[in-house]
Amino acid sequence: MSHVVVIGAGTGGVPAAYEIKEQLGKQHDVTLINASPKFQFVPSNPWIAVGWRKEKDTTVELAPHLAKKNIRFIADTVEKINPEDNQLTLQGGDTVDYDYLVITTGPKLAFDEVPGLGPDNGHTQSICTTAHALKAHKAYEKFLENPGPIVIGAAQAASCYGPAYEFALILDADLRKRRIRDKVPMTYVTAEPYIGHMGLGGVGDSKGILESELRMRHIKWETNASIKDIQPGRMTVNRHDDAGEIKEEVDLEFAFSMVLPAFKGVDAVANVPDLCNPRGFVMVDKHQRSPRYPNIFSAGVCIAIPPVETTPVPTGAPKTGYMIESMTSTIAHNLASILKGEEPTSEATWNAICLADMGDTGVAFVALPQIPPRNVTWARKGKWVHLAKVAFEKYFLRKVKNGKTDPLYERYVLKALGIERMKT
Repeated sequence: MSHVVVIGAGTGGVPAAYEIKEQLGKQHDVTLINASPKFQFVPSNPWIAVGWRKEKDTTVELAPHLAKKNIRFIADTVEKINPEDNQLTLQGGDTVDYDYLVITTGPKLAFDEVPGLGPDNGHTQSICTTAHALKAHKAYEKFLENPGPIVIGAAQAASCYGPAYEFALILDADLRKRRIRDKVPMTYVTAEPYIGHMGLGGVGDSKGILESELRMRHIKWETNASIKDIQPGRMTVNRHDDAGEIKEEVDLEFAFSMVLPAFKGVDAVANVPDLCNPRGFVMVDKHQRSPRYPNIFSAGVCIAIPPVETTPVPTGAPKTGYMIESMTSTIAHNLASILKGEEPTSEATWNAICLADMGDTGVAFVALPQIPPRNVTWARKGKWVHLAKVAFEKYFLRKVKNGKTDPLYERYVLKALGIERMKT
């Protein structure tokens, strides 16, 4: 009998635990460890921040649902990974032994890389966690009492741009519903070389679609931008030329601001020798396995993926839901093969599919594969995308509660979009 431990219970970790247990069966044990006792559906955080969702709408108590599938759950933080002894040390002092380890921790939020950034020790809000989104909602309610300029964006070296666009456009929609949009100048600040780059070098006509949306909604933008520092009510932004050199500095005033930070690997993972790249992201082979530690696998935002292209201001490559589902399914199948004494053969489908909500409409982006040149590059706008995002939220929360392992993107999304699934 083998013991598989999964660290991190997000959009990758929970499906990973369920599918690993399904693939391995009763003769092997699966344990899921997470700092919080609750699953948080992160894609809903922009809605929480404007008050369109409550915390109870997008979170799930994990222990009772995992128990139904005979998966052990530990609500604690992993302080140290000792790969030589196949052992984890938890914040509470306990240790957990493993035969195979699956790392799906998500990222460490690098607010400290920009002075004044972040909701805890800085002057901007975040939607990266449910707690941050709830704090952003309180700040937004206070802002509504005395509206003023808004600055939304993504800091240099960020790798998650979709939520920043979503939040800017959701804010616009909410302010229009409140009949106060005319009192709120808005600016979008990003390290991307152009609007719609998304860390992917653009997808279909993402540049044209998103520029048009921002223009129609009177949202100004700063591209090729890095944030120098942030003070209360003021953001100093460096404008860069195409060679990456600073050409000028500009101050942006704000009464409310949300900026996504760059990501790094969490400390317990980043501190393992030869496991990660310099940013602390886990290096994996085509089977999602560590080249250094053959009994360690990883998936999701915490793995190392090189940028799609070099940009004047550093940008990272995103890891979308479809890609993460494919990674976790790959790990489950490869573990099943290994425990049968076979070589792993399953490989993840590194494609990018994103449903970006805009409050009252939305844009769907498809890049197959994520890194150009591509077999499919596609972007479409419509109210149906907003409805699809709502449906995906409901689907995924049910998936967490019921222990389903059916990958939605594989079976339904590509089919609905009229796109044939392709392996890369």
